[in-house]
Amino acid sequence: MNEMPPNHRPTKSVRVLLAEDQGMMRGALALLLGLEPDIEVVAQVAAGDEIVDAALMSRPDVALLDIELPGRSGLDAAADLREEVPDCRVLILTTFGRPGYLRRAMEAGAAGFLVKDGPVEELAEAIRRVLTGETVVDPALAAAALSAGPSPLTARERDALNASVDGATVADIAAKLHLSESTVRNYLSSAIGKTGTRNRMEAVRAARQQGWL
Repeated sequence: MNEMPPNHRPTKSVRVLLAEDQGMMRGALALLLGLEPDIEVVAQVAAGDEIVDAALMSRPDVALLDIELPGRSGLDAAADLREEVPDCRVLILTTFGRPGYLRRAMEAGAAGFLVKDGPVEELAEAIRRVLTGETVVDPALAAAALSAGPSPLTARERDALNASVDGATVADIAAKLHLSESTVRNYLSSAIGKTGTRNRMEAVRAARQQGWL
């Protein structure tokens, strides 16, 4: 931590929005970051579809987003923030260090990607660094992402697999995506082939493990 007098907060603190669905984790992160003399947590949300509205209201400098959020994923919200609140830098913080997630985070405009098992001092430093224009990525995850290569799935194949998650029928998926049933079957069949699996549920699991969904 920076060496500053007790109870001293600079005139211009880094304003942080925190999106985390687990209440205990969210509270602990907010408390620990709030102890940093130059960081102020100005908004906390538990769902992905609350992020943009909260950012428009609180105008954070940095948004700290989990990936696995109800309503909308942190990766999708990162892309939304790039459009709606372009001055806000995004740091993805996740339990799941999957190579595909890193690629998708960078494509969505995130300035950093860290796993949750690091000390809060490193997180605070990452917040400061992205604010200066740096990109901060967990080194082990960066190496894994480079060796794994890009996702083989097209956007439509990802949509079809995502719509299959709750055991939806082909007709359900077709209605949700506004596609014909034969087109949905083609997308699912292609995704199964690309993931080297036997059926769409196995394809969903394999794609998730890689961070492609």
